Amino acid sequence: MEWRYVTFSPCFFFFLLHVAALVGQPAVAGTAAAPVRVGVILNLASATGLRLQTTVRMAVEDYYAAHPNSATRVELHFRDSHGDAVGAISAAEDLIKNAQVGAIIGPQTPAAAEFVATVGSRANVPVLSFSATAPPLSPSDARFLVRTCADGSFAAAAVADVLRSFGWRGAVLLHEDSRAGSGIVAALADALRGVGGGVVGRVAVRADASDDRLDAVLYRAMAMVEAATRVFVVHMPPALARRLFRRAKDAGMMSRGSVWIATPAIDGDDRLTADDMDTMQGVILVRPHVQANAKVKNFASRLNARLRQENAGFTDIHDPPVSMLWAYDTAWAVAMAAEADGHGVSVTGATLLDAVLDTTFDGLAGKFKLVDGQLQAPTYEIVNVAAEGPKIVGFWTGKTGITPDSDSNTGSGTNKIIWPGRASLAGVPKVAAPSPNNGKELVVAVPVKHGFNQFVDVSNDSTITGRPRITGYCVDVFDAAMKILPYPVRYQYVPFNGSSKSYDQIVRLLPQKRADAVVGDVTITSIRMGEVEYTMSYTDSGWSMVVPVEARLSTGMFFFLKPLKTSLWISSLTFFVFTGFVVWVIEHRVNPEFRGTPWQQFGIIFYYAFSTLVFAQREKLESNFSRFMVIVWLFAVLILTSTYTASLTSMLTVQELQPTVTDASELIRRGDYVGYQEGSFVAGELKRMNFDERKMRSYSTPEQYAEALSKGSANGGVAAIFDEIPYLKYFLSHNCKGYTMAGPVYDGAGFGFIFPKGSAMASDVSRAVASLTEGEEMARIMRKWFGDPGACDKQGSGVGSPILSFWNFSGLFLITGAATGLMLAVYVVTFPCRGYATNETKSPTSSKCADEGSVPNGADAKPRSGAGKGDEVKARMEQREEEDDAASAPEGKASLNVLMKGEERKG
Repeated sequence: MEWRYVTFSPCFFFFLLHVAALVGQPAVAGTAAAPVRVGVILNLASATGLRLQTTVRMAVEDYYAAHPNSATRVELHFRDSHGDAVGAISAAEDLIKNAQVGAIIGPQTPAAAEFVATVGSRANVPVLSFSATAPPLSPSDARFLVRTCADGSFAAAAVADVLRSFGWRGAVLLHEDSRAGSGIVAALADALRGVGGGVVGRVAVRADASDDRLDAVLYRAMAMVEAATRVFVVHMPPALARRLFRRAKDAGMMSRGSVWIATPAIDGDDRLTADDMDTMQGVILVRPHVQANAKVKNFASRLNARLRQENAGFTDIHDPPVSMLWAYDTAWAVAMAAEADGHGVSVTGATLLDAVLDTTFDGLAGKFKLVDGQLQAPTYEIVNVAAEGPKIVGFWTGKTGITPDSDSNTGSGTNKIIWPGRASLAGVPKVAAPSPNNGKELVVAVPVKHGFNQFVDVSNDSTITGRPRITGYCVDVFDAAMKILPYPVRYQYVPFNGSSKSYDQIVRLLPQKRADAVVGDVTITSIRMGEVEYTMSYTDSGWSMVVPVEARLSTGMFFFLKPLKTSLWISSLTFFVFTGFVVWVIEHRVNPEFRGTPWQQFGIIFYYAFSTLVFAQREKLESNFSRFMVIVWLFAVLILTSTYTASLTSMLTVQELQPTVTDASELIRRGDYVGYQEGSFVAGELKRMNFDERKMRSYSTPEQYAEALSKGSANGGVAAIFDEIPYLKYFLSHNCKGYTMAGPVYDGAGFGFIFPKGSAMASDVSRAVASLTEGEEMARIMRKWFGDPGACDKQGSGVGSPILSFWNFSGLFLITGAATGLMLAVYVVTFPCRGYATNETKSPTSSKCADEGSVPNGADAKPRSGAGKGDEVKARMEQREEEDDAASAPEGKASLNVLMKGEERKG
């Protein structure tokens, strides 16, 4: 094969390179990032809208600068809402139909955001709103709404905690007349109720309200409170709020004695001017906290530089508002979600929504994390507006409460605050909690009773004012509680005559708005708590029964065991056996009387120990150790027997007062009549316990109680009377003999004062009652009406004899046990040197301390030199027999026997 070479000119090579470049250009384009269209709706005619537009652009640019290899790229399509909801809806429809966006950011206002969310949900396009601080009216119409801002109601708890920390538990709420404005009402009411306060009143303000309308609103708010209760919470947009504060200052409402707290809704992106700070001096702002870190400062610097470049005349923003940072984080989250989704132009609203909801990162405004489509509650900062500008004086979180700095772990209040018309914290306004009826005189209903008038007494002795004279224990307690409230309360007692049958009628006066409070011996019950508000109880709780007592003599087969408790019987038996055992251990080697077969020695241990009980022991002791121990033990036995004898004698001669019945079931079984107080809830409880209603009798006075109990069930009286503890204590204090409280104490809540449902005054009075209980005032009132609690001794106390326990003789047993143990220890330690050998061939010099603890009986008991121990023992036994014979034989014969036995030993 023949090869031929072809030559090409240089121009041909340039042509090939050009073609390759043209062919390769589409390939490069094919690897470009996939676009994701995102719409942004803002009011581009406002300065705020232009700032937000630049903020969103910077967020997207910053994301792709940090992630240059992203497979997707967000394309922003801006639309102008012209500042109203209609324009926002039109812009949303244009973005969805024409631009075919996969998500929408904005608009600026909460109201417009809700309408746009409805449009987006119908087209399955997620709407990410950094301004929707109120939840949608219809969640089903806003399924694709993602609220990338904090709910305005989150600030309610912080506001309530601020009021609580200064002792202000009530406020007037002024809010914008809109969905977003009214969204905080319920949350603030709940939060204030949680700290024992409430919303005194609320006034809605239209966004386009004129100055005259604002003046009317302020005067209406002032009419809702007393001069001492001027706490106002403002929840409205910045422009409207500034106008309201200017009118409030002109009306003299920004002076001493007033407190103004503003929520995050007032936080705008425009800095407060000098006039604004002068007008709002002393106002407390509660707004989300943004940490001024390097990222935020860098963003603010770049934003100001770009705004000056793009729009001449813009003023610098040193501290970007949180709404601007939320907008930045929202745009960053969309770019991050689009990258996670990775579908580019084919992205769907549902998949992008899921990706956004799963997006988490550390943004400029803090941690970006969505739960149920909502940004979580942030840390709030408490800002005090002063002449030199806003100043952070504290922080609040749901976990720590109010703290002076963001690093504190426990609540400790705020730093110094400048109040309206004042210069420092020393001038904290003495603002009190709201009193009912806007400072009007309260109508306090009291029951008219037929008995037990020490609790509540309505007499016909008219005073100078012409009103009945109302006194009693309950009345005095209520008066004392009113005096220590942090605010003045005017009230008037009004008798109620329809409460003799049941107190339910007087309680119903409050729901019927015929009274403002009820004071009396009204029991706290769960049924009544559903209709009214109770204070804490100021009396003993529970109910029981009082019955007659009868004298009884203690009897029984084993009555003789009753003077001592089981523990003392067991302890005494143990020490008896222990003492006998130790005596045997010491004596059985040197004393033949403690010898014998094992059973004989075992019997000697018990016999000797228990014979000391009557001092009848006959065995002679050889060892000084055992003699000392027995002396101490006999002393203990003497005390034990003497005490037992005295206690047993007392029980046999003194009559004990015992209740005639101790169990309600016994009354039911026997079919006895029982009594209760007229109008008491106890009647219903007795029916629930299966008492026959025909066997139940009502009484009104303590005298009737005593008469019915003295008659008895068989003679027209009752066997027992059931009533609440305070009544029974009073009855027993005036009937010292013949009656006693018996049976269990059934659960009850005691007496409490009653206020209308939701009244903030109930918690204040509860605190006052607690303060009275902790001091001496409650005891003084009780002595005034019921006398000295110790004036009448409780029945049954002091009669009979107390049963003795081991503890009563623990010291005696300690001494006896120590002495016995010491003697036993000394004996054991000295045992090796005693030389108690029985081997007769053992030398007597082999023991250095032979029988040092024993004393021989008889002058000749000492063995002869060289004699063994056996001879000594034998001599002692023979001598003991001679002495016994001499003691039992006649005088002449005794001498003869002794002589004969002496001769036998010598032989």
